[in-house]
Amino acid sequence: MAKKITHQIEAELLDYSELDSEQKTLVDEAKGMLDQAYAPYSKFHVGAAVLLEGGAVIKGSNQENAAYPSGLCAERVAIFSAGANYPQQKIKMIAIVAKPQGAKDFVMASSCGNCRQAMMEYESNQSEPIQLLFVRPNNEILKTTVGDLLPFGFDSKSLNG
Repeated sequence: MAKKITHQIEAELLDYSELDSEQKTLVDEAKGMLDQAYAPYSKFHVGAAVLLEGGAVIKGSNQENAAYPSGLCAERVAIFSAGANYPQQKIKMIAIVAKPQGAKDFVMASSCGNCRQAMMEYESNQSEPIQLLFVRPNNEILKTTVGDLLPFGFDSKSLNG
């Protein structure tokens, strides 16, 4: 007989004014990266900012390429840069902001599967949750974790049986 598996996620919907100063700074840094996006094909700009345990903020923006699979999302640009430049520091939090070119407001852009998997690798390796802040329309913030975004994630423990 089949068993039903239920996984409940935890997420909060906050107003920007409800964020603490560290969270606000990270969201603002991610917003600042929207203008750095190279998105001539999709016209969809994404900015990300990663806060490391030591206090450093690493930023990224989406970088497209005419050969579509060769581009990279803002989240992976930022976390790979953090991993390369600060390999011993844990990631505390990632803020992600998206806005179509010419739009007046932000849109909720949940991370793609590749980004979710890349973030899961970092969260699994550091054995601590990574907080995610997604900016939504009207400056609302969806606060969750990588584990909640990818509840049945594949990590190094899966390889070892």
